[in-house]
Amino acid sequence: MSFCLRLFAALVALVAASAPTLAQERRLPNSLAEVKLSYAPVVQRVAPAVVNVYAAKTVQNRNPLLDDPIFRRFFGGPGGMPQQQQRSLGSGVLVDPSGLIVTNNHVIEGADEVKVSLADKREFEAELVLKDSRTDLAILRIKGARERFPALEFGNSDELQVGDVVLAIGNPFGVGQTVTHGIVSALARTQVGITDYQFFIQTDAAINPGNSGGALVDLSGKLAGINTAIFSRSGGSQGVGFAIPANMVRVVVASAKGGGSAVQRPWLGAKLQAVTADIADSMGLKRPAGALVANLTAQSPAARAGLKSGDLIVTVDGQPVDDPNAFDYRFATKPLGGTAQLGVLRAGKEIKVAVALQIAPEGQRDEIVLRSRSPLQGAKVANIGPALAEQMRVDPAMEGVVILEVPSGSAAAQYGFQPGDMLLAVNNEKIAKTEDIDRLTKAGGRVWRFTILRGGQQITAMFSG
Repeated sequence: MSFCLRLFAALVALVAASAPTLAQERRLPNSLAEVKLSYAPVVQRVAPAVVNVYAAKTVQNRNPLLDDPIFRRFFGGPGGMPQQQQRSLGSGVLVDPSGLIVTNNHVIEGADEVKVSLADKREFEAELVLKDSRTDLAILRIKGARERFPALEFGNSDELQVGDVVLAIGNPFGVGQTVTHGIVSALARTQVGITDYQFFIQTDAAINPGNSGGALVDLSGKLAGINTAIFSRSGGSQGVGFAIPANMVRVVVASAKGGGSAVQRPWLGAKLQAVTADIADSMGLKRPAGALVANLTAQSPAARAGLKSGDLIVTVDGQPVDDPNAFDYRFATKPLGGTAQLGVLRAGKEIKVAVALQIAPEGQRDEIVLRSRSPLQGAKVANIGPALAEQMRVDPAMEGVVILEVPSGSAAAQYGFQPGDMLLAVNNEKIAKTEDIDRLTKAGGRVWRFTILRGGQQITAMFSG
């Protein structure tokens, strides 16, 4: 046999030997059950617990001519101002058979009327039970509920892994309940900039406008997260969606079930900062990770536990902490009472520190509404205390007064003041208590100079008139 024939025979034998392997990689289904592999059983179980949320609020179309008293006299006062009803659309998830629904706060913010539509097309009016702007979550209750509703069970979002298959269920663009599927693309996203608690599940399951407040579920049918936002250059899904982890949602729902008007979370009482590459080098770390203790509030849980400035928090109850946002999430999802074990690097050695899980004390808030004629007229202000500082995300170690509310149409709103602004001085006089700002605004003046702290930056504003 020639060499060519021997080579050909060898190739035929090689192909024949590999044929079973090739057939195993590309094969027809062996049974009808394999042909019918589907997510339908999961969808059928969870879809009845996902609702559409319709929120409406009435706004007045302000006509500047009505500021003229003569024009207003002949053409109608405030009662005759044209009104317009604005509507927003979102999704929600039934989390308790009694009719308790979780959705996004931005879906129902400022609404005068909220309705929910169930998967079976029935509509109900809903009332607001609790809202938490820090997590962008709100809890609704179906009014006059006289039945038991289908509800989703919470999963443990800390057990999710990148690559897990998830389903997103909601009402995109108002077309009706829609199911999309994808995977967990990333976990612990902390640089998204949506809420105070930056710790999101990222998924490539298609999420679009109207999906906000809807369910992200795992293949066991448990709630993995609440779909909240997308990253998009077009306004539609581009495969980058974000969901609030179920373990954070569970905390807000528990507060609502407990009858609270606000979510109560553990208070650390320390200011944390991120670890930069330079800080990591100076501490001998292999990589920049952890939450660095910058300073502590006296008599806080952190101070009483023995934490010190310069300590680096690397774990909470064994869970890794990559940055301050990750710490905030880990700590905020701990139940009140008992302690949390913090893994801390101090002088190159890791130690364990037990921190009490308790809420921040209120202090003397002394809330007042400023009614004297000034650029701050109409604003509600309060003294800074531990609880308020935690709520408003300002430094409790600072002395000053914080703006709680700025009503629309008030002088304070027209001059650009915002909730969360910290008033440090008026006309170069230091502000320590609400009584100081009340006294100074009552004194009046033609020129006003305000020193405020906004978003960590100190600003000086000058007004006249």
